[in-house]
Amino acid sequence: MHKIVFLNSARLDFDNQLSFSPLMGLGTFTKFDESSNEEILQRVQDQDIVITKELPIGKDLIEQFPSSVKLICEAGTGYNNIDIVAAAIKGITVCNVPGYSTEAVAQLAITFMLNLSSSMILQQKMIARNNFDNFTRCLQVPHFELQNKTLGVIGAGTIGQHVIKIARAFGMNILVYNRTPKTFSDSNVKQVALEELLENSDFVSIHCPLTAETKHLINKESLKRMKASAFIINTSRGPIIKETDLIEALQKGEIAGAALDVQDPEPPELNNPLFAMDNVILTPHIGWKCYESRQRLIDLLTNNIKLFIQGTPINVVGKN
Repeated sequence: MHKIVFLNSARLDFDNQLSFSPLMGLGTFTKFDESSNEEILQRVQDQDIVITKELPIGKDLIEQFPSSVKLICEAGTGYNNIDIVAAAIKGITVCNVPGYSTEAVAQLAITFMLNLSSSMILQQKMIARNNFDNFTRCLQVPHFELQNKTLGVIGAGTIGQHVIKIARAFGMNILVYNRTPKTFSDSNVKQVALEELLENSDFVSIHCPLTAETKHLINKESLKRMKASAFIINTSRGPIIKETDLIEALQKGEIAGAALDVQDPEPPELNNPLFAMDNVILTPHIGWKCYESRQRLIDLLTNNIKLFIQGTPINVVGKN
């Protein structure tokens, strides 16, 4: 009988609506709402499989894990919170769960584009300030169609490709920057260098993982390449954008605006200038938080663990 522990299930089941019954069928399943470092070391004792959700599991912790632990399963797509090198040295496999929130995150990225193109958030802020000029005078804010605009997609994985599919339905032209070459049958989707993407896109949407290579991929230099009329969207990981450089670019009008579901750090400091900017949309990392996505995550997580137990692991990110 396999022993499975979920160290911080409340990060996933924050509204107590999810069913963990699929995981219960795999063995002895224990879950904790949250765990400190000291509690982590206590709770992994005699366990075979450890589940985390964006919980930092660094080298110092992994080195103290008991030999019984054979798998760390990150309940999500990003796994930068786990030291996969330390896990490999310890003989622990690490896997993630890509694809569970593809529809939800892609939907959010498109929602951001629709809101930015219609100045929807700014219009609501004007009403909150008792400014009704948009009703009594000519429209005071930018308002334009997505059709024939160019969307630059950084990272053409599962989510990035779904964003492309929806954007094409709006009649947008697509430029793609991806670390490995991809082929697209649609002539309106073109793979280009990052510099070309930044210089020619009306919207830039980030969908790549956070790695040593992608940290601060968007910085002062790359922002200066963008059109002054362009918007940047990030639903991936906050540190892919160097936030201080983004704030400066927004303040100087070097780009038109930003929509950020992720920040660096999370949550942002309450005095972060981004909160006060009329050309910025901020959301608290909600892309994956739809009920449907979270329940799907548990089902996919269960399948990951089942296949690992059977000796045919999938979605492995750490090599033993």
